[in-house]
Amino acid sequence: MGISDTLVKISQYLPEITKPEKEITFKNKLLWTALALVIFFVLGKIALIGVDVAAGYGQNLGFAQVILASQMGTLITAGIGPIVMASIFLQLLLGAKLLNIELGSPEGRAKFQALQKILTVILCFVEGAVYVNPNMLVPFGGATPFNPWYWLVILQIAAGSIALLYLDEIVSKYGIGSGVSLFIAAGVSGELLWRVFLPPILPNVTSSGLLWATLTTGDIGYMFPFFAAIGILLIVTFAEGMHVNIPITMGHRGTGGRYPVKFLYVSNMPVILAMALFATLQLWATFLSNIPIIGTLANGLKWAVSMPNVGGMSIVQAIYYQGLNSITLAALAQGIMFLGILVVACIIFGWFWVQMGNQSTSAVAAQLERAGMQIPGFRRDKRVIEKVLSRYIPPITILGSIFVALLAGMGDFVLSGIASGTGILLTVGIVYRFYEEIAKSQADMLSSFLGKL
Repeated sequence: MGISDTLVKISQYLPEITKPEKEITFKNKLLWTALALVIFFVLGKIALIGVDVAAGYGQNLGFAQVILASQMGTLITAGIGPIVMASIFLQLLLGAKLLNIELGSPEGRAKFQALQKILTVILCFVEGAVYVNPNMLVPFGGATPFNPWYWLVILQIAAGSIALLYLDEIVSKYGIGSGVSLFIAAGVSGELLWRVFLPPILPNVTSSGLLWATLTTGDIGYMFPFFAAIGILLIVTFAEGMHVNIPITMGHRGTGGRYPVKFLYVSNMPVILAMALFATLQLWATFLSNIPIIGTLANGLKWAVSMPNVGGMSIVQAIYYQGLNSITLAALAQGIMFLGILVVACIIFGWFWVQMGNQSTSAVAAQLERAGMQIPGFRRDKRVIEKVLSRYIPPITILGSIFVALLAGMGDFVLSGIASGTGILLTVGIVYRFYEEIAKSQADMLSSFLGKL
């Protein structure tokens, strides 16, 4: 018995959210989704017990917090990091052929999900230990394993991420869409609205939002991030409607139809996976920063996978106010390197996602063949269908991955320091898919109603 089989057996002892025995109504789906969202926000307001607040929260991990839907110093300090990293690890193992799982079969998918769940739980505790160190969260009495507060803080962080794991299961089985996507969208939306519309009259608030700063100073430069967010929203909405229609028929002389291959075939998953990886690398780099030699290498890696900001401003804002000088040129060079690494990472993750998500050319060809479909003018053969699909799916996978990477990275050029271009991109894509889920649920409900007439 291999390690994977052992972990699958152990995962059977973990609590599980059972699938609904009957179809969930649209109203109840909305209620479950809203309940999960409320619990997420509540967890983000419950402070960790035993943390020395006077010591501060160490280095700024604002970028990681947005992408990982986390809130430093609360129960969701690690956020969805363990969930996403477990998926990334398993993808890498599958890609390297170190893990032999047939994702095309129900048994293979069940095994993959079991492995992902047990690995997520393990990573909840591992990342909890990473956060509890002198560079981030310092417990009363110091960040040492001989201190009881040290272990209590780790347990709280792990418990918070495990709670998000089960909330994600609830949303996936009883709600609308994905819990992970929902938490990212909620965190990004709240952060952006706060940064733009924060009034200057709130107690203990020393700065106002971008809108108030623009109205009081007349400087339109403050609103650059907001305009960029609107631009990303419009571009993503337009790109979501772009697709290529491949003609198909049912049988030799059957009814004709079209199989649409969307330009954003990979959705925003490559960016989610790439940015979650970058955020985790930043977290580990911060953890290792004080170790000689290793710390230097870790800080170099952190520099390469970070979008810089200049004095709290994005690169575009800094150039607008300061012009091209040594500081802004250095930030521009770092931003371009970050963008290049992001594009490469998104292409790799986009390919992995298509292979694992049953969306590859061979998987789609098999689905069409089982449905009795064929390409007009060609004989009914899976190999023929696969050959035709290979003209579209692989190029669109690469182009779509590059597109979302460039859009997220260029957004960060304008939004870094205020919000996240990646976060805005993910939020728009998530909300669009949330809308599609709602439309599909409404259509299914209408069909069921008409069928009873």
